[in-house]
Amino acid sequence: MAAEGDFLMRYRAVSNKLKKRFLRKPNVAEASEQFGQLAKELKQQDCLQYAAFCNLAMARCEQTLFNAPGEALALTDAARLFLLSEKENRALQAPGFDEHLQAALNCYSFAIKVYIEMNQPVMAASLSLELGNALKEMNRPGEAVVHYQRAAELQTQQPIESLLSMGEMATCKILTRDYDGALAVLTEMQLLCQERGLQLPGSNTPVGAFLDIVAKCEISRVLLLMLLEPPPQKLLPEHAQTLERYAWESFDPHNCLTALQMACQEKDTESLKSLHTELW
Repeated sequence: MAAEGDFLMRYRAVSNKLKKRFLRKPNVAEASEQFGQLAKELKQQDCLQYAAFCNLAMARCEQTLFNAPGEALALTDAARLFLLSEKENRALQAPGFDEHLQAALNCYSFAIKVYIEMNQPVMAASLSLELGNALKEMNRPGEAVVHYQRAAELQTQQPIESLLSMGEMATCKILTRDYDGALAVLTEMQLLCQERGLQLPGSNTPVGAFLDIVAKCEISRVLLLMLLEPPPQKLLPEHAQTLERYAWESFDPHNCLTALQMACQEKDTESLKSLHTELW
């Protein structure tokens, strides 16, 4: 078994096999296999960052061999190991400069690029989502937004998955107090549902999962509009139409959002407290 102390010695020994020698081509496939084996041994010993470096070396070998699937897989393994190493450091509250996180970001980015070049947008999107989820979990919602957006763009042939990724974008924007940005994403989601949702014959209403997403978007949009309180002259038509559905004129005593809107208009904090449970 490889020990942390002799990691560099074994790593260099495999690397030396890749050096060009007179009238002799290096055996890249053998080196790749040995880097992979060393990575497995180091991972078993919980030497995560060293295992990640071995996977990176393996990815370079696979690139030399023009084996894109092998390269993408090795890069993904390296990314996950660097990420685990970063999480361990954070759990121990060890001082650092997020170097393992930065290494993970780079590996994920390269793996996504390889999958896109292989014309595998679904795999690329899944890695973008994985990275977004990791950053959100690490309390970095502002950085996660970019990766959720990338996932949504890569999922254009999977409308439901794309909408769910956009929903994560909106959540991260709310967490970073970018309420205008969240409102814009949720509005776009609702429009996409109405455009791409499977509609019943003779009806403009989306069905199934699309209808559930529309309902969630509408609730969040009403809440955000009441939080932002945009002046009438700056209220976009699509937002005005949404608020009109819950205005005084369309009062429905059984509609929580109508009651909430009325309580907000009247600054009735006691009613808001009593509505809390029912709204939840």
